[in-house]
Amino acid sequence: MNYLKKLPMRTIAQALQRQQCAAFSEGVGMLPLTFLTEDEKMMKETVAKLAKETIAPLVKKMDEEHQFDQSVVDAVFQNGLMGMEIDTELGGSGCNFFTTILVVEELSKVDPAVAAFVDIHNTLVNSLMMKVGTKEQKEKYLPKLAQEYAGSFALTEPSSGSDAFSLKTIAKKDGNDYVINGTKMWISNSDVAGVFLVFANAKPEAGYKGITTFIVDRDTPGLSVGKKEDKLGIRASGTCMVNFDNVRVPEENILGEFGKGYQYAAGFLNEGRIGIGAQMIGCAQGCFDATIPYLMDRKQFGQEIYNFQSMQHQIATVATEIEAARLLTYNAARLQEQGRPFLKEAAMAKYYASEVAQRATIKCIDWMGGVGFTRDFPQEKFYRDVKIGAIYEGTTNMQLSTIAKVIKKEYSS
Repeated sequence: MNYLKKLPMRTIAQALQRQQCAAFSEGVGMLPLTFLTEDEKMMKETVAKLAKETIAPLVKKMDEEHQFDQSVVDAVFQNGLMGMEIDTELGGSGCNFFTTILVVEELSKVDPAVAAFVDIHNTLVNSLMMKVGTKEQKEKYLPKLAQEYAGSFALTEPSSGSDAFSLKTIAKKDGNDYVINGTKMWISNSDVAGVFLVFANAKPEAGYKGITTFIVDRDTPGLSVGKKEDKLGIRASGTCMVNFDNVRVPEENILGEFGKGYQYAAGFLNEGRIGIGAQMIGCAQGCFDATIPYLMDRKQFGQEIYNFQSMQHQIATVATEIEAARLLTYNAARLQEQGRPFLKEAAMAKYYASEVAQRATIKCIDWMGGVGFTRDFPQEKFYRDVKIGAIYEGTTNMQLSTIAKVIKKEYSS
């Protein structure tokens, strides 16, 4: 009976070992993805090659210097990764949302910082501009966002984190303009962004219903970007404080409807959370992929570390959790793509993937032993990079609250 209980885990581990060997020889990932379309498979393989050949050699340097190498920035633009869902007529790649998620996952396997850069730009900035922007706004900004510069989603403030709508940044009407005053913090991509989508309250007496989204160009007088935060992980990805001191923008720079900013932020952050799920499964898989060959090569007590049954059980558990997180994330992405409700599924994907990524990277360091604790191997960087997944775009506790609220509503209806 005890043998039968152990058999499934051992079988998984043995199958995993065979698949892992095939994956490294073919260079196309660990598991077959037969449910992807041909276009999705092609993009996945293209980005995997780009990440391996162009980004991987610079990962350590960028992490140490806290900035992207210009060649990496150029590469993601030149390969269409900064305009994933933007129409080809406007200079984008014309891909679907699911392909964006695949791209983020593949980049995260090599450098989560680059993945975050691409993810935030596509799932928050581009997505919001595409779905609520006017024809004139789209024609003006989308070609630049696809080909020239990054965008930044300026929502969080020093006094508003999880309570994202207790904003203190104010936009006061002055003739045909709005004058914005306030401070944003933890703003990703702000160090290199060419345009900011700024959430400010244009009617404070209406509470959160006064929150409006404004398009603000980087060179607008009064806008200033502070120094980069010295972060634990994804260090190459710039995160800064952004100050608005009497920043004047024309009324036509309102993005979407007046007073709908809170709806846009909540809705598009849900899409962003699927992207975070993709970041986390990419991190976990990348760390796992870097670890397994070492375990199959290093010997102790006359055999490969991988062959110890207790090790196989741990490996099988982590592999199963990564795959479960991947399927949760892919499911949420497909639901979004089909226009179906995905609030609960997005929260589940972000929550579970971030938890799995933390467990997986910790385990990989454990399995590597002393060398896993050094900066000569990539495991320690993956370990640092995954922590942010449980924090940004909604903390783990916020995701759990969201999931519970949706479940209650489902059972009450």
